[in-house]
Amino acid sequence: MNIKEVADQAGLPAKTIRYYEDIGLVRARRGANGYRQFDATDLHKLAFLARARALGFSIEDCRALLALYEDKGRASADVKQIAEQHITQIEEKLAQLQSMHDTLTELARACPGNNRPDCPILSDLSHLGMDEKKGSTKDPI
Repeated sequence: MNIKEVADQAGLPAKTIRYYEDIGLVRARRGANGYRQFDATDLHKLAFLARARALGFSIEDCRALLALYEDKGRASADVKQIAEQHITQIEEKLAQLQSMHDTLTELARACPGNNRPDCPILSDLSHLGMDEKKGSTKDPI
């Protein structure tokens, strides 16, 4: 299969496949014409990587998972450890997103949304930004 065919079947852009090749996740053979040639094993690896990336695994996690997948003597505990670390990261992101949601909801409710210039959303953004960057609550705008 050429890169277009394998890209279509794996559900990945050709650019992503080239990137995976550049970083050593996959190794395409080259035909006499210099074009990349992929076989069923390559397609399977690319589909594996597509699914892992869709679940949010990092490139390094994908590298580790692929190595474990190819190691028939692997311990499932090693795979589970990577998955559980990723679950912890997802839970942390969810908590951060929930906090952002709660803050923005509160600010939006506090904003009258009328023709007056007073806006608690802008005041909050200005206040937090100044506190973090300069230690001041003075509104520079």
